[in-house]
Amino acid sequence: MPSRTDDEWRESVQLLGHEADDEGEEGPLVLDVASSKSRDDPGTYFNDGRKKIDFIIVYEEEKLSEKQLQKKEKEAATRRDKGLPPTEEDLEEKKHGEWRKSFLENIQKAGLVLEEDAVETEKKLIIYYKLHAPWQCMTFFAEELGLKAPLQAQPNPHLNWSERILAKLKLPNPMLSDFPFYPVDFYTCSFKRTKLHKFVGSSNRDTFFSNLDRIRVVNEILQNITYGKRKRAEVGIDRLLEEDVFQAAFPLHDGPEEYEGIQEEKMNRRQVLRKYWARWGAWYKYQPLDHIREYFGEKTAIYFAWLGMYTAWLLPASIIGILVFMYGVATSGGNIPAIEICESSETYKMCPLCDEDIGCNYWFLSSTCSSAEMSYLFDHLGTVFFSIFMSFWAVTFLEYWKRKQASLAYHWDCMDFEEEEERPRPQFAAQAPMLEKNPITGILEPYFPEDMRKRRWLTGIGVLVGMVSLVLIFMLGVIMYRVLVSIPLFQSDIFRSEAQSIASMSGAVVNLILIMVLGQVYQRLAGMLNDWEMHRTQTEYEDNLTFKVFIFQFMNFFSSVFYIAFFKGKFIGYPGNYGRIFGLRNEACGSGGCLIELAQQLVIIMVGKQIINNCQELIIPKLKQFIIRYKVSGSAFGRGGDSNQSRWEEDYQLVPNEGLFEEYLEMIIQFGFITVFVAAFPLAPLFALLNNWIEIRLDAQKFIGELRRGVAERAQDIGIWYDILDFIAQLAVISNAFLIAFTSEFLPRLLYHHDFGTLEGYTDFTLATSPPNTTNTECRYQDFRDREGNHTIFYYRLLALRLGFVIAFEHFVFGISRAIDFAVPDVPESLEVKIKREAYLAKQALQEVQ
Repeated sequence: MPSRTDDEWRESVQLLGHEADDEGEEGPLVLDVASSKSRDDPGTYFNDGRKKIDFIIVYEEEKLSEKQLQKKEKEAATRRDKGLPPTEEDLEEKKHGEWRKSFLENIQKAGLVLEEDAVETEKKLIIYYKLHAPWQCMTFFAEELGLKAPLQAQPNPHLNWSERILAKLKLPNPMLSDFPFYPVDFYTCSFKRTKLHKFVGSSNRDTFFSNLDRIRVVNEILQNITYGKRKRAEVGIDRLLEEDVFQAAFPLHDGPEEYEGIQEEKMNRRQVLRKYWARWGAWYKYQPLDHIREYFGEKTAIYFAWLGMYTAWLLPASIIGILVFMYGVATSGGNIPAIEICESSETYKMCPLCDEDIGCNYWFLSSTCSSAEMSYLFDHLGTVFFSIFMSFWAVTFLEYWKRKQASLAYHWDCMDFEEEEERPRPQFAAQAPMLEKNPITGILEPYFPEDMRKRRWLTGIGVLVGMVSLVLIFMLGVIMYRVLVSIPLFQSDIFRSEAQSIASMSGAVVNLILIMVLGQVYQRLAGMLNDWEMHRTQTEYEDNLTFKVFIFQFMNFFSSVFYIAFFKGKFIGYPGNYGRIFGLRNEACGSGGCLIELAQQLVIIMVGKQIINNCQELIIPKLKQFIIRYKVSGSAFGRGGDSNQSRWEEDYQLVPNEGLFEEYLEMIIQFGFITVFVAAFPLAPLFALLNNWIEIRLDAQKFIGELRRGVAERAQDIGIWYDILDFIAQLAVISNAFLIAFTSEFLPRLLYHHDFGTLEGYTDFTLATSPPNTTNTECRYQDFRDREGNHTIFYYRLLALRLGFVIAFEHFVFGISRAIDFAVPDVPESLEVKIKREAYLAKQALQEVQ
């Protein structure tokens, strides 16, 4: 709702009045029983037991001892006697008190009913202001906000394709769960007070508006209430929270979460979600998306719908990945190059892996037998097939997600949802140096000069570039670490064969630690930069923060992986002409190739990140809750260990809900791991699937039991995250094409087999001989070079084949992807019929009666 002038608010007050005495009017219960007042927790009502608490505002006041009060009064009297002005602290306290008083008065003028509840703890006096929107207020603002109201019931659609398939096959479906109080689905249209009688359930004022609608209306009022001068942007609860005038503002949970020993028909919505969704035993069940939407709103429900569908689609990808890996295990016995290495004994005397003058010795290729056998598990014909499969998988998943989100957006009445003209962010309003008239609303609003904001944005981009450069510097440090660690291992007869594996794996652990530390540092820095850049609206703020954090985290997690995949071992040189960095020879790939090292790196970083994140999600909310409870009451168990706390006290001691940014970011990075480098690690989808089964339950438990209930935000899709997913899917095609062409041994072996009809002799063919007078003893090294160190004809033929493969692979996958995009409509045909039917009913219901 756009910002309103004071005159408009006064007009609203005249229309609304204070008709709170009509609450609790009896009438037939037409809507779904889930909305029934009889199942609501008594602790979510005013003291009269009739008015529903729609929102809570909290104010804390430090308790002062008698001595502290006397000292404060004495200091104030001394300043008055000396003719000194009050201190800045006293002035700010006075100003905040005036703002608080004005805000609370204007809340009641706007039509809300307010009730106060004070709780005294050891350290503080905490005042809870309970807010309720009466019927007149709800109907007025429901029309202003365009809330949807029910016209006619319709069958609740089954949105699970797996459920439909199993039903047609007449197979039992273990994923089904008999959720109680399933919300009824309706054809709807925008609410109109003059057409109230045409809406289903309008005769019962207690249940006509859902708790979600009530929360949205009250929140919208709170965002528009003035407490000072509107031209100074002294408007809205958010800025008061920013200025620490109030400590919190949030809607209540529907009651306690514990459900043991409670009859199902008496459970509140929170208990239903706890039992049928947030319980570990429900890991294989469908998510109750309608219940989630009814409790948390569309934005949160869309996230869990996306996460659930993504996890379901990981199941076939995991199965194919396991089959590809098992194919490698089953056919490894016929891997001729590995057999030749293992049986070569002392046939191939290899050049030292570091300079002879520092003690590195010659070695025999047969010592790398185990590495050569292991590398085949990740580098065979099946990995090529799996790369193509996962490219199609990513594109098809995104296409079907568009259909799914379109169906959900219609089902949840937000298909035509569009953000109205957004008001300035409270932080922007508080810090903007001037006012300027909004060209749309005509209202003076805080303004920050555009040229100054652009300079700040460019500075932020400069900091991003600097942090990415820091990531590359740390990556170079890890490379140097691997080189320095491998030198003493090369010098050892015991560890020489495993030197590169040990250095690579220990380097990956060091890299993971640096990644997690840098990620935490940058996210805090990005938040500070985003605040400093003065983005006017919340949408601008979130989009810029998402862009900054994603670019950095993508480089942070994938720079070392890209290095191993595409650069390591490509600039080694040859005996007598080695490439060097800081005087040390460049890294070389092991005898099994860089693909095995890439797989090791992916396992450690991807799985390690998942373990760390899950531990954080388990521990951090509980730690934050411990700190909040201690600050509020001086006890980690609430008010002095008292278990008989009110609903608002318990909810205030939960962790503030900070949104879904972190949840999306974690899953987007995971999506990159399972698509961009899947050619090197076919088991990545399996690890992602196992993690997501845990992730859904951890997130559910966090939202139900550890976080305050957030304001229900509307959304019709996952927003900018879809564009990022699409970018990653396109990048995955290119990355896997180059990975197979330039890192895998697939094409060299294919060309050799084409020339000679067999892979026998391939090992000797890939080993060049050191040029004369470059080593003390003639030795071999891996490359396609002649005795003078020049590339052979086979090398250039292979290079042409690699480039041709990349072009063919990309054109084939992108061509099929475009065909899938064309063949799969974004909106299902059956949904289009429902949309037209609803539009017709809305027109019939709202037309004037002649």
